[in-house]
Amino acid sequence: MLEQKFQVLIRRYPIKRSALVPMALYAQDVFGYVSEDLISEIANRLDLSPLHVNETLAYYSMIRRKPVGKYHVQVCTNVSCMLCGGNEVYDFVQKKLEIGNKQVTADGLFSLEEVECIGACTGAPAMQVNYDFYENLTERRTDDLLDALDMGSRPATSMPTSGSVHARHSAEAPVISRLFGVPDSHKLDVYLQHDGYKGLERALKQLTSDQVIEEVKKSNLRGCGGAGFPTGAKWGFVPKESAKPKYILCNADESEPGTCKDRPLMEMVPHQLIEGVVIAGRAVGAHRGYIYIRGEYRYVLEIVDAAIEEAYAHGYLGQNIMGSGFDFDLATHTGAGAYECGEESALMESLEGKRGYPRIRPPFPAVVGLYGSPTVINNVETLSAVPSILHRGGEWYSGLGSPKNGGTRLFCISGHVNRPGIYELPMGFNLRRMIEEVAGGIRGGRRLKAVIPGGSSCPLLKAEEIDLPMDFDSLAKAGSMLGSGGLVVIDEGTCMVDLARRIMHFYAHESCGWCIPCREGTDWLRKMLDRFHSGGGRREDIALIGELSKNMLGRTFCPLGDAAALPTMSIVKKWPDEFEKHLAGMCPYQPAEMLTATRA
Repeated sequence: MLEQKFQVLIRRYPIKRSALVPMALYAQDVFGYVSEDLISEIANRLDLSPLHVNETLAYYSMIRRKPVGKYHVQVCTNVSCMLCGGNEVYDFVQKKLEIGNKQVTADGLFSLEEVECIGACTGAPAMQVNYDFYENLTERRTDDLLDALDMGSRPATSMPTSGSVHARHSAEAPVISRLFGVPDSHKLDVYLQHDGYKGLERALKQLTSDQVIEEVKKSNLRGCGGAGFPTGAKWGFVPKESAKPKYILCNADESEPGTCKDRPLMEMVPHQLIEGVVIAGRAVGAHRGYIYIRGEYRYVLEIVDAAIEEAYAHGYLGQNIMGSGFDFDLATHTGAGAYECGEESALMESLEGKRGYPRIRPPFPAVVGLYGSPTVINNVETLSAVPSILHRGGEWYSGLGSPKNGGTRLFCISGHVNRPGIYELPMGFNLRRMIEEVAGGIRGGRRLKAVIPGGSSCPLLKAEEIDLPMDFDSLAKAGSMLGSGGLVVIDEGTCMVDLARRIMHFYAHESCGWCIPCREGTDWLRKMLDRFHSGGGRREDIALIGELSKNMLGRTFCPLGDAAALPTMSIVKKWPDEFEKHLAGMCPYQPAEMLTATRA
C-alpha cells in the first residue's frame, strides 16, 4: 500500500522533490516515525541525498524522528483553547497519564504533546489523538476519552462547530455554507442537487476567460485568507501568454489561531472548492492545480481526495471538461506543521519539497510562482465563493455585502461567548451584534474586555471600540484588520499580559528563523513577557516591549514579524495599567476557569 502511494506521489508533480514531505508523512503513518532507513529510502527514490532530506524534514513539526505512543495525544493551549480551559485540560492529561510533554507512557500506549493551534478554535478546548479531533473538552470528558482509548475503543470524533452543529441564526446568509448539515453533502450527487458545477458550466460554455475575471471583479470578492486583496484583480495580473504552464494553488494551510473555517468547507462541501479551483484555472488559462492542506487535517485530505476522484469519474476534472475542450488536473498536497507555509511564497517553497521559507518579492507569484511559472494562490473560502458568483452573478454577490466588500464571510467566533461557532454573515455585519446576538453574549454574565477581530495577528479592540462593521475597510479605519475572520472574544477576567505572552509564544515557535528581526525579536519578547507575567518585570520593560515590537514591523521578508508585533503593541498601548499591576510581583488575575459548568 505504501509502495503504491509513493508511486502515485512521485507521478503527481513535475519535479520529484515535491513528493518529499507527503512521502515522509505517509511513511510515518505506517511506521510511527521517520527512521534513518526511511530517510535513505525516500532520498534514493527522489534522487536526493539523505542530508537534503534530513535538512528539509527538520523544518516541519509534525515529522517525528523517534517513536511515540499508539495514541499520540496533542492538547492545544493556544489562545482560544487557553481562554476556555486548555491549560487545565493539559495539566489533567499529564496527571492522568503520569507523563510530561513529548514523553511516552511505560507501556507505550500513550504519548503526550502540548501543541499550537490545531484549527478547532470554536470547539475549544480541543485535542487531537493521532488525527482525530475531540472538542469542547472538560475534565470529565477528557477522563472518559482516555479511559476509552485505554480499553481499546475509538470514541466518536468531533464535527467542526459550524452550521451543521449550531442552529442557524436568523442573520446568517448561507452561500458557501448552504450545505452545512445536509446529509452526505460531500458527495457529488448531493452537490449536483444543489446547483453544483453550474457556475463552472457557465464559465466554460457561456463566458470567455476575460468575462470570468470581470464577473469576479463585479462581485467585489476579496481574498479571505487575511490580506483582503480583490480576487478578480489578482487573477488579472497573470499574463495571458506564457511559455511556461500556469498553476492554481489553493492555500488550505489555515494555521492562524482563532481561525477554523477551511475544515468544514473541505469536509462538508469539497466539490464546491474543486469547482472554484477549476473556474480559476479557466479564468487565467491554467490547466493544473494543487490544494495544499495543513497536516493536522489528515482526515479532510482523504475526503477531498475522494471528491477529486468523483470529479474525474464524472468529467468535472481531466480532459475536455463538460465537452468544452478545457482540460484541468487537480491533486492535494499535505503540509506537515508549519504556520509559515500559510504565507504564499513559503507555501510554494514547501510544495516544491523544500523548507517553507518566504521568497524575496518581486517577482510576484502571478508572474514567477510555483516551479517558476505564473501562479494564482487563493485560500479555501475565497475559491469556495467563486461557483456561486459565476452561477448567480457578480452583482448579486456584491449586493450581499458592504461597499467594496462583497458577499458574505465565515466568521469563526471563539473564546468567552455562550455560542461559539462558525457563522456565515454578510460583510459589514456589526461586530457588537455579532457578539451579543449571534454568539449569545459573554458567558457567565461577565463583561466584555477585548476582541481579537480577525485572528491572533490582528491588533486588539477594546470593549468600547466594537460598534463597527466587520469588513476590511472598517476594521482598517479602526486600527485593526479583518484578517482571516477568526474572532476571539475575551472577558473581564482575563490577564492581558498573559494573553500577550501566549500570543508571542506562538509566533516565536512558528518563526522560520530566516529574518533576524523576527527570529530574535519574537524570542526576546517571549522571554520578556514570560518574566513579566511571572513577577520579574521592570518598569522599563513596558516601553521596551513596545520598542522591540516596532523593530520587527516592515523588516521581514514575510508578514510573520508584523503578525507578532501588531497585537503586542496594541495590548501594551491599550492596557498599560495591567503591566503596571504586574510590577507588584504577581499577576492580579486568577487562572482562567474551565468551562466545566457551562459545557458539562
